Amino acid sequence: MNQTYTVKQGDTLYGISNQFGVNVNELAELNNVKANTLQVGQVLLIPIKSGTNPSNMFIYTVKKGDSLYAIAQKYKTTVSAIQNLNNLKTINLSIGQTLRIPELYSEEEISLPNYINYVVQKGDTLYSIAKNNNIDVPTLMKDNALINTALNVGQVLRIRSLSVPKIEAVAECFGPDYTPVEESKTNIYIVKSGDNLYKIARQFNTTINSIKSKNNLNSNLLSIGQKLII
Repeated sequence: MNQTYTVKQGDTLYGISNQFGVNVNELAELNNVKANTLQVGQVLLIPIKSGTNPSNMFIYTVKKGDSLYAIAQKYKTTVSAIQNLNNLKTINLSIGQTLRIPELYSEEEISLPNYINYVVQKGDTLYSIAKNNNIDVPTLMKDNALINTALNVGQVLRIRSLSVPKIEAVAECFGPDYTPVEESKTNIYIVKSGDNLYKIARQFNTTINSIKSKNNLNSNLLSIGQKLII
C-alpha cells in the first residue's frame, strides 16, 4: 500500500525519504526517478511500512537550540521513537529539518475541547493570537495543521475555548413534557495529505470511534482522497 507526496520547492529525494522513514533507494526505484530529476509539483508514491501507522504523527520543523531530547520531552515521546520514525542514525539536528513526531494517545485519553473561529487581522502573528487566547503556539499550529508560522489576512483559525459555557436557568413552564428530536448532522470529508483520524475527529468535535463506526473502518489507516462520513 502506498501514499502520495507532491514535491515542493527545495525538496530532495533524501529529505523526502527521511521525512517518511523509507529507504531512499526504495523510493527512487518505486518512482523510477533519480536524485537530480525531481520537479516541483511532481507526485511521488511513498511506501507505507507495515507495522507502523504514519497517520499517527505530525510534522515538526527544527528550530535553533532544539535537541532530540528537548523535542521528545515537549511532545511526551522518546528520543528513540523519533529516531525510528525518521530513520535517524545520530542525534544531530539541522535548523529547518523536518521531523515526524509520533502522537501517543489512547481513546480514553482523548478529550475534545470546544473551539471558536478567529479571522486573522492585519498585524496578527501566531504568537499574539496564542497569547491573547491563553494557549501556546505549538497547540495553535497543531489544531490548525499549520506547518509554518506564516498567516494570511482573512485566514480562519480554530482557537481552543478554555471557558465552560454557562447554562442559563429557565423558568419552569406547565404543560406536557417535551423531548426534542436530536438533529442528525453529517458531513462528507475528503482525506488530505497529513490527515489522521485523531486530527479529523478533533476538527469536527467528534470521536475516532464514531468516525470508524460511520465508515465501517477496521483500522486507523487512511488514504489520500478517501471520503469519510462525519
